[in-house]
Amino acid sequence: MPDLTAFRDIAARVNNWGRWGAEDEIGTLNLITDEVVREAVATVRTGQRVALALPLQQRGVQTGLVPGRVNPLHTMVAVNWELFGPGFAATSDDSVTMGLQAGTHWDGLGHVSHSGHIYNGRPAESITAHRGAKFSGIETVPHIVSRGVLLDVARAHGVARLAGDHAVTPEDLDAAEELAGVRVRAGDVVLVRTGQMSLYLAGDRDGYGAPSPGLSMRCPEWFHARDVAAVATDTLPFEICPPEVENLWLVVHALHLVEMGMLQGQNWNLEELSTRCAAEGRSEFLLSAMPEPFVGATGTPVAPVAIF
Repeated sequence: MPDLTAFRDIAARVNNWGRWGAEDEIGTLNLITDEVVREAVATVRTGQRVALALPLQQRGVQTGLVPGRVNPLHTMVAVNWELFGPGFAATSDDSVTMGLQAGTHWDGLGHVSHSGHIYNGRPAESITAHRGAKFSGIETVPHIVSRGVLLDVARAHGVARLAGDHAVTPEDLDAAEELAGVRVRAGDVVLVRTGQMSLYLAGDRDGYGAPSPGLSMRCPEWFHARDVAAVATDTLPFEICPPEVENLWLVVHALHLVEMGMLQGQNWNLEELSTRCAAEGRSEFLLSAMPEPFVGATGTPVAPVAIF
């Protein structure tokens, strides 16, 4: 059994249970207020857009590292079918089988439990095979449109990609924030770039998955102190993998999703965004990252867009 002392100390400091009431199911997304959105819209100057999602395809980021999380299997169920008879319109329809967390996605608050609980003290048993998540299913998320801030940790270190054993620290986030020239504030969605995505884009699917740089368990306190609404990264595991504490897996997941009630995103393509931010000399933008509202789901595909 791994030593949980440090985890429990951090969990007590970042816990948000009851902060927005006993019935709350969306956690830190409550921080995206109308005023936050108005201020986010004010960052738009040119209207230029950068897409942050990976294409959904059968040869995607999943290689079997996470059992059952299958890449999209796309099937045509109708091809030029003259549904109402010959002579005019014909339809083509598709179906897909995939893991909801297979590609660029949000982890919902029910995605991870620890010590028998999910966010806001609800029992882990409220997630069932038949219904999925009874509480905090991804369909409860009303919107994710806010100011996005890129914290380019790799660029702050002067490298294209962090080493696979690099655990991102609060000091790294401070350095990336200084490089960005912007102060992360309440309601922001923070995108943390490690450069790991460059491996997948170059065709190294196995190397992309693990070992992987990622957030250390000290980072949740940094996000909590700034009242960040959500965090996404350009890696598959999100946190450092293998873990910084031997056999203590998913510790950052547990702190973010369970203790803080903060959504986290994985497999976000931040390469073009990094180039654009460097060229424009700014790292803030309007971010639209609406989740697909699968009822009872603990995660969802997302096609986020940064608008400059």
